[in-house]
Amino acid sequence: MSNLAIKVENISKAYTIWKDPAARLKHPFLDLAGELFPALRPRIDQKMHGLCTEFYALKDVSFEVKRGESVGIIGRNGSGKSTLLQIIAGTLQPTEGSVTVNGRVAALLELGSGFNPEFTGRENVYLNCSILGLTKEETDARFDSIAEFADIGDFLDQPVKTYSSGMAMRLAFAVIAHIEADILIVDEALAVGDFIFTQKCYNCIQQLQEKGCTIILVSHDLSTISQYCKNAILLVNGKTEFIGSPNETINQFKKTQNILGVDSEKKNDLGKKEINSLNTNFSVSKNLKEYGSKFATIYDWGIIDSQDKTTSTLQSEESCRIVIRVIFDKRCYDPIVGYFISNKKGMEIVGTNTKYNLRDLGPQEAGNEVEIIFEQCLNLASGEYSLNLGCSEYINGELIAHHRMYDLCIINIIRERPLVGFYNPQTNLYITKVR
Repeated sequence: MSNLAIKVENISKAYTIWKDPAARLKHPFLDLAGELFPALRPRIDQKMHGLCTEFYALKDVSFEVKRGESVGIIGRNGSGKSTLLQIIAGTLQPTEGSVTVNGRVAALLELGSGFNPEFTGRENVYLNCSILGLTKEETDARFDSIAEFADIGDFLDQPVKTYSSGMAMRLAFAVIAHIEADILIVDEALAVGDFIFTQKCYNCIQQLQEKGCTIILVSHDLSTISQYCKNAILLVNGKTEFIGSPNETINQFKKTQNILGVDSEKKNDLGKKEINSLNTNFSVSKNLKEYGSKFATIYDWGIIDSQDKTTSTLQSEESCRIVIRVIFDKRCYDPIVGYFISNKKGMEIVGTNTKYNLRDLGPQEAGNEVEIIFEQCLNLASGEYSLNLGCSEYINGELIAHHRMYDLCIINIIRERPLVGFYNPQTNLYITKVR
């Protein structure tokens, strides 16, 4: 048996975009005229060419997914993510290329897809399980568990057309979670659920991973991709831009959102500033990734402990200051400066910025320099973390990075007492004798 669960080879999906409704009607008649009068074919083809254009939602996409592997697919809206999942699931045929899928597939694509709105939830459960290959006896054995997982109460016997989007998602996920599929495909559907049910779904995904289920996951929540996926694929304008680990792919995705890179000559000039330099005592990570629009540059940074010493090693409950110094190369109207700390898997653990703290920097002219100090206790569990800095700005409603520095340096956190999870909530514990 092949170790591959999914093999996508040179997939392309093209759609015809008509100039107007009349063009759609003219096209077949002109094509017929070209067949009847071959001598006029060149002129007819020229007219037909102006009636429509070809739009490629996907173009020459190839990758492989091994059995039991979890792969995330990320990209901006319109990059082709949903189209790709529909082709893998078999609900859409590619224009070019081929897909090989080994195993039973369960897909949660568009909310309510596969549900008949006139049927009750109960009837749709049996209908969907049948479509996915289960017998009535097998569905009977699973039905109580499906109903309990969905937790929609009496609505189970009401028509699906009366459901909210969240209820439809609950029932759809409950079905695919119980059919013992070899391959699970989820397209951003969990975003509409409430917190408790979403948590239940991700616990279910973890259990399926432990059982060896292959999972393809699309989500705009990058921390979800980082946490649940072994590899990730970045799509840009229907093409495969990058394939790698979740952290690498996420960083590449963030770069694609900004066209221009940081001016290396400007950085070198700024690096010559030695007066009160903070970062000389830090070891910059080999994994450092930086980019930006050139409007502003972070030219100095550092972490200062409670003893006023620059250091990358901190006590968990010790007060510290994260200092970021920025010079503006062009006029900025409302820049935002901040940081976040991530773990080894690239998950964003904690962070903040000037906007979140209601401390707007206001307009900054070219040549201005500002120093921002975030003073706090990090209160993290013992271990190694990565420091990430950034200066951004909303321009015409879109967040533009002026300078971002990802995986800048390693922070070592020391904590003597054990801790559940990553963060210490600084609990005050009171015990009162009752009797």
